[in-house]
Amino acid sequence: MDRIALTPAAAELIRKLRADHGPLMFHQSGGCCDGSAPMCYPLGEFRTGGSDVLLGELAVDGVEEPVGFWMSASQFELWAHTHLTVDVVPGRGSGFSLEAPEGVRFLIRSRLLDDTAG
Repeated sequence: MDRIALTPAAAELIRKLRADHGPLMFHQSGGCCDGSAPMCYPLGEFRTGGSDVLLGELAVDGVEEPVGFWMSASQFELWAHTHLTVDVVPGRGSGFSLEAPEGVRFLIRSRLLDDTAG
């Protein structure tokens, strides 16, 4: 079952960021402030380990390789029964995430998983 998806606006921003920065990845730590937002990095720029869960690899039309979406294991425990959708909204997010200079920020929308919606 897919746990993560993208809105069309998020997919468009990923295409732009991919063109500017090369292959990408997401990580959501669940820390305070911006840590609870998904952060977009050049692939390999954020080191994942045993305390991280790979939720899925996002296929984006126009992007050669999938974009991995990682979450800290402690955050995943809280969100294990949800489906997440990566969206983009106006506003300034974290200075560490690649979209910060674009005047927008990535955001997670969630809903409970169920047998019919997957």
